[in-house]
Amino acid sequence: MAKYEVNPDAVAHARKLIRARQYVLDSDWGAVQPAADAQNAYLERHSWEEYAAWHLGLTVGAKDRTKGRCAFVYGDLRRVHRTGLIACVYRASEWRHKQVELAAHDLLQELDEVAGIR
Repeated sequence: MAKYEVNPDAVAHARKLIRARQYVLDSDWGAVQPAADAQNAYLERHSWEEYAAWHLGLTVGAKDRTKGRCAFVYGDLRRVHRTGLIACVYRASEWRHKQVELAAHDLLQELDEVAGIR
């Protein structure tokens, strides 16, 4: 099983978006998570660093500047999705990637606080 480390740039990017209220509270994550074609289109216009900032996990041992290096996407490449963070918490928890799980959980709590969800 792959091992992941937390991507601190992604955590910072998500926090910035949350503070700027660039988030979606209710979405069908399965329908809005970026598909391969959307990711490819994003990479045509943005750097690998910008792309990686949408992923809370980095695959240990994978080459930089590859999609295989990036894991646990939390937004639609424009906004943070609450359901995307929930999916990250769930998937990381399911596969025992504790640090990614905790990072996603903390971001979810921050989003809920900013959005006034109690």
